Amino acid sequence: MINTKDKSFRIGAGITAFMLLVILIGAVWTPYDPNAMNAAEKMASPSLRHLFGTDNFGRDIFSRVVQGAGATFLIALCSVSLGLLFGLLIGGLTGWYGGWVDEVLMRLNDSITAFPSLLLALVLIAVFHTGKYNIILALGIIFIPTFARIVRMEVARQKALDYVANAKLMGVKDMRILFVHIMPNILPVLLSTVAIGFNNAVLAEASMSYLGLGVQPPDPSLGRMLSEAQSYLLRAPWYALSVGAAIVLLVLGFGLLSEGLGGESHA
Repeated sequence: MINTKDKSFRIGAGITAFMLLVILIGAVWTPYDPNAMNAAEKMASPSLRHLFGTDNFGRDIFSRVVQGAGATFLIALCSVSLGLLFGLLIGGLTGWYGGWVDEVLMRLNDSITAFPSLLLALVLIAVFHTGKYNIILALGIIFIPTFARIVRMEVARQKALDYVANAKLMGVKDMRILFVHIMPNILPVLLSTVAIGFNNAVLAEASMSYLGLGVQPPDPSLGRMLSEAQSYLLRAPWYALSVGAAIVLLVLGFGLLSEGLGGESHA
């Protein structure tokens, strides 16, 4: 009998794979130019010609949802990768050396986690200004403390194991032990945290774009499209439903993946 974690992982992997396939196809082909306006087809309902209908400018919603989902995924990927990279570096150094290195870097780490994530993201965006690359930087900074804390704990645990002691006796340098021997052993522990991080990054990007702080028009963005669709909920409900469904599928896929991986950490 398939247990709950296996079932969650399989469903999450299936949803994520489907969304990735759609995003990859959308990166090279869409039925229409996502930014092409057509005044004669404004607010057209879903049909074979326009699967998700058209928006208030006559733009094909399906093409824009696919491109917007791709932008959201790319931002989530880059921001989580940035947080993971610096988290590995900071957590590795603090877990290996301890002492004043641990004290300084972890106090800096704690100062970042002291602020609510969304509030900190808004502050950083206000400093860096709006735009795709700035939101990647802001979200990446927010994710650093989570990865750093987990890596620090795992490095400290691995450091006490026999294989590390043997490497030291053989004269292997500290940095080689840390990044060549220890890091590969702790990466599997981070998988669920990475999945949760993707989940949170998707929601954060959609929230920032909803407020007009993320991807800037005319480029499509799921959050901004959802904001625009609010004005047409009664006249064109398909607009909000199609955008909302894309966000839900992205979040659900990564959420089930993290549950299936059995992680208890929170990004």
